[in-house]
Amino acid sequence: MADDTNTPVFQIQRMYLKDLSLEQPNAPQILLEQAQPQVDIKLSLAAEPVAEGLFEVSVTATVTTTVEEKTLFLIEAKQAGIFEIRNLPQEQLEGILSIVCPQMIYPYLRAIVSDVCTRAGFPPVLLTEVNFQAMFEAQQAQLMAQQTNGESAPN
Repeated sequence: MADDTNTPVFQIQRMYLKDLSLEQPNAPQILLEQAQPQVDIKLSLAAEPVAEGLFEVSVTATVTTTVEEKTLFLIEAKQAGIFEIRNLPQEQLEGILSIVCPQMIYPYLRAIVSDVCTRAGFPPVLLTEVNFQAMFEAQQAQLMAQQTNGESAPN
């Protein structure tokens, strides 16, 4: 059993809906509008250590739908998971927390947002597929650029 202490571990402990809100601040008047709504979708990721070798990773979607600059509805949903991740180098850990875990969480978030829209009486908003690897690589490139600019800038 001593050989198992350095074996890499990755497994899902739990997947859950952490937060959900729906607002229709201009109902019922805005529901009578016939104009085509505008939909704005924002995604964010977070990863935090919970205990030794356990991490909570969450993906949040904020969907704001407006008609003529008035909010029709606003949905904010945060889907999270607790993952056991042990015995991995730091650079691999960052990739797993920023790419692999969100990829596992995101389908649940997509279903929740679509379901809430439908239950609120609107056509479903279908979140598009997300390339979390491309997002991670873009963030890493941005960090590198900031560090490079920060190092060359005079104090």
